[in-house]
Amino acid sequence: MNVSIQRIDPTLPLPQYHTAGAAAFDLVTRETTVIAPHAIGLVPGNVIVKVPEGFALLILPRSSLPRKKALVCPHSLGLIDQDYHGPKDEIFVQVQNISDAPVTVERGERIAQGLFVKIERATFTEVDSHGVESRGGFGSTG
Repeated sequence: MNVSIQRIDPTLPLPQYHTAGAAAFDLVTRETTVIAPHAIGLVPGNVIVKVPEGFALLILPRSSLPRKKALVCPHSLGLIDQDYHGPKDEIFVQVQNISDAPVTVERGERIAQGLFVKIERATFTEVDSHGVESRGGFGSTG
């Protein structure tokens, strides 16, 4: 898949897949960002990506982020749509500091990764019923 990408700061590297079996590529942070204790902040990812037609780009935290930095992504993942690639549409990573001390994310650090996923758009047909009994509602299976 060929993907058009624009770096905000061209002195930083392009995103990379770090192993032959990596499903996602790592994003590099554009500037040093300090996240206050228990606060939510945005860390700039340095790129504007034109997501290919028929795909979406998911932004996921690296698995070591909570353990190494005491940061979590409060929304779990980010979704980059196909039409989010204008001149001000840099990818940002939303993080929450779960510690009692400020956390610094250094310029050039890898805290998130991007994963392209194939998508299809649904056409909805409204019905009065689906013709089956309820399983019991949210959380009913334990």
